Amino acid sequence: MNIPELSMSLAQTQTMNNVGIALLSKSLDSMESSGAQMVDMMRSSMELSVNPAVGGNLDLYV
Repeated sequence: MNIPELSMSLAQTQTMNNVGIALLSKSLDSMESSGAQMVDMMRSSMELSVNPAVGGNLDLYV
């Protein structure tokens, strides 16, 4: 492999890594936003509940 081909290959690999990191960053931001909205929704539903103690526990039998 000659030096120009190696240089092009390294540049392409770096670009692909940068694109992947940018996509993962956007995905993380989206998931954080969705999680925050879900927590807000859960808090508001507990405030509107007639009996806030109901549904606070989950009994599992295996």
